[in-house]
Amino acid sequence: MSALPSFNRKAVRPVECLEAGFALIKDQYWLFVGISVVGILIASVVPLGILMGPMMCGIYLTLFQHMRGGKIEFPMLFKGFDHFVESLIATLLYFIPIIVLLVPLYGFVVASIFFLTRHNGATQPAPGTVALFVVGFSLFTLVIIVASFAVAVMFTFAYPLIVDRRLSGVEAVKLSIKAGLANFWGLVGLLLLNAVMGIVGMLLCYVGVFLVLPVNFAGNAIAYRQVFGLGAPPAPAVPPPVI
Repeated sequence: MSALPSFNRKAVRPVECLEAGFALIKDQYWLFVGISVVGILIASVVPLGILMGPMMCGIYLTLFQHMRGGKIEFPMLFKGFDHFVESLIATLLYFIPIIVLLVPLYGFVVASIFFLTRHNGATQPAPGTVALFVVGFSLFTLVIIVASFAVAVMFTFAYPLIVDRRLSGVEAVKLSIKAGLANFWGLVGLLLLNAVMGIVGMLLCYVGVFLVLPVNFAGNAIAYRQVFGLGAPPAPAVPPPVI
């Protein structure tokens, strides 16, 4: 097995990532809008995130190609399917901790609803009981959100590593977690800025969400370059010999 790529620690600078990300895509901004929107829509069509990995790989593939000065065309998005198996493995590994986090939340909700309605409408729950439920549910939800955000931070580089360094799904996830922890607060800042941009986009009749998507992806790609650098471009396909 070849050695895994090395990475830089505390290298992610959130504002610089977004500024450099926009500078990266601005000359073909609308093309990247189309690539990002179509990629997200296709990823959401099939349940269980089966198509999320190939679409994310396709988006990052176009961004890395642009970083190298290569020509970008819309069909390149679907080159992400070249990494279907490995990206699916990475997606499944991402969903495992999310499901582990959500199961107790659903259990808490079901148990609380059962407790609050056990009187079958004969008597109203005591105000203190209702207040306790609201506070408990709010705190529990906050813990789940924070934990889910931490998981997202640690998986930030999984798809870029599959595309750029041709790692397996398991290798990409392991290395992404290590690099994510080594750059944790910088990635937290970047994902928070992405979230704020998304919220602002939602306030603009939701259309703005689609307009900031390529900037978010480009910012993540710049963060990847700050941490790992950019790998060698894939070798061009060699045509079969003419007989």
